[in-house]
Amino acid sequence: MPVRMIHGLSEVASGFDAFILDLWGVIHDGVEAYAGARDTLAAIRAAGKKTLLLSNAPRRADALVEQMARMGIERGLYDLVLSSGEAVHLELQRRADPFYAALGRQLYHMGPERDENVFAGLDLVPVDLEHADFILNTGPWDFNETVEDYVPKMRTALERNLPMICANPDHVVIRQGRPVVCAGALAARYAEMGGQVSMRGKPDPAIYDVALEILGVARNRVLAVGDALHTDVKGANGAGLRAVFVTQGIHAAELGIRAGAEPDPDVLRQVVTRHGERPMAAIATFRW
Repeated sequence: MPVRMIHGLSEVASGFDAFILDLWGVIHDGVEAYAGARDTLAAIRAAGKKTLLLSNAPRRADALVEQMARMGIERGLYDLVLSSGEAVHLELQRRADPFYAALGRQLYHMGPERDENVFAGLDLVPVDLEHADFILNTGPWDFNETVEDYVPKMRTALERNLPMICANPDHVVIRQGRPVVCAGALAARYAEMGGQVSMRGKPDPAIYDVALEILGVARNRVLAVGDALHTDVKGANGAGLRAVFVTQGIHAAELGIRAGAEPDPDVLRQVVTRHGERPMAAIATFRW
């Protein structure tokens, strides 16, 4: 069946009281806010709709707030923020989940210093791989690195049977037009090699339960908006939410379009079918 193409969120907004919005690929490209993103957030607020920004970012929510402020997206334009990094921080703090309860206190951080706030302030000690109880994977150090660059460390970790926490389920994002490997790709490779992996974030329905609890809005009155069929749309559908697919993000090349352009209806249908997800509608870019 064809996918309905809308020109603005205002076409469907009347059926919802709140929006769960992805960040990277919807509001910004990792460096700059997309044209019109700020105005769209302002329009959503003016329409009386609540917003929660839900990101598979391997850092805590306050870091995302600061990042968006540098892009000109001030704090008053949205209501709430939840990240996969925040969810991991809470799991490491609470230790209620059996996987987390069984972890030791010494971690090997597989990731850059900018993501250290995921475990900062907790009763944890960062150590080298040979002395670690588990791996906290927040993604490659450098934007040019590949999964293969990390395989030697994964082999060492497997020899010690170390479990891995992945703080960002995304495999790749588009940063100013080029793909960048994320923590999810490293975690997938580790699992393929036989490693034990736990993730928090989209598409896990559990993070949507947290988001809905924070929002305080009925599930059938919340609309998710995201650019990744395999995380944003899949996660929303799995959590019983309807979703709008933003085509300018990670699937733009697959759709054969430049950012902001509308895809051919047949190509859009084929791509959505290929990924096995079903968005309520699609939109070229994040606009009201």
